Amino acid sequence: MTLVKYLYKKFIPCFLGALFFFSMMLVLVDLLMNLWQFIQNQVPVAKIGRLMLLYVPKTLWYAAPLAVLFGVAFTLSSLYANNELTVIFASGISLLKFTAPLLIFSFFLSFAFFYFENNYVVPNYKRKVALQKELLGEEENKNNDKVVVLSESGRMIYKADFYDDVNKRLYTLYVVFRNEDKSLDKIIYAETAVWKEDHWSLSNAYVYRVKDGELTVDRRSADLSLELTEPPDTFRNFEISVEEVNTKDARAYIALLRRTGLPASEAMSVYYKKYSFPSVIFLVVFLSIGLSGKSRKNVLLMSLISCVSAAVLFYVTQMVTMYMAKFDVISPFAGAWLPVFIFIGISIALVKFART
Repeated sequence: MTLVKYLYKKFIPCFLGALFFFSMMLVLVDLLMNLWQFIQNQVPVAKIGRLMLLYVPKTLWYAAPLAVLFGVAFTLSSLYANNELTVIFASGISLLKFTAPLLIFSFFLSFAFFYFENNYVVPNYKRKVALQKELLGEEENKNNDKVVVLSESGRMIYKADFYDDVNKRLYTLYVVFRNEDKSLDKIIYAETAVWKEDHWSLSNAYVYRVKDGELTVDRRSADLSLELTEPPDTFRNFEISVEEVNTKDARAYIALLRRTGLPASEAMSVYYKKYSFPSVIFLVVFLSIGLSGKSRKNVLLMSLISCVSAAVLFYVTQMVTMYMAKFDVISPFAGAWLPVFIFIGISIALVKFART
């Protein structure tokens, strides 16, 4: 048996066992958090079971880095404790060369989990959220009040007291038109506006213009309503979680935020996190290599403690950087990727001083 096969024989069962364990723990946590609401709403056990099954892909996605971290740390620590690595090092094989198969495995697993998250985790989690809202009687309301929307790169500003999504109707609408130099061109006021295929049809409307320092009022606004082409979707209570959509929908949502002049930093940081999080699987192998072999006693306990501690430290760091990105202290890209870069440095230092 080659060393590569032997290493995989030790690692794969440990990784799969840890993946199953951490995934089930997350499922149970979610169940316990919502159990009282399920009981109050008399949700059938079969429906609860379906909810948990829809949540499993999400838990696998969350548990994968932790499972890889534990699997590698436990495997290498066991080899250290049994003096097997001593023999391997004595034969002239370095630690990095010996663990290269694990690095290769984690590299391809990172790409696989990005595909898995984008095509399986997102749609199943979306169905889980929708089904849970249905079972708990939580209706999604797309009506919106106190709406302010920037359109046409800021050339037009819509302001409405209320948007009725069922009837596609805006109430107490003001539309401010600005020139290229951002100076005021005209203002349209309408009691209501109804969406007609490709534009807003105005009711009881007035057009205000400032010309030569004088204010003029015109009620002939029918021709101007054709300029009001911002689609109804823009006025909806459309706040969504980027985490619950795939990368294509996330880009569309961020483009909408930017087009309407709403803050997009938080959404951008979560979007970048979709790319940075799978890379953590590759990162934790480096971290595990550095953490392994620190103790020859209680290998299982020490491996579990070290990997949980490292995971908690990473997630806390990521939470801090994501909050910083949300409030524009750092860029959204830095919010998602900075923890990865920090832990790459820590991992390299640990591997450099690892016992060989």
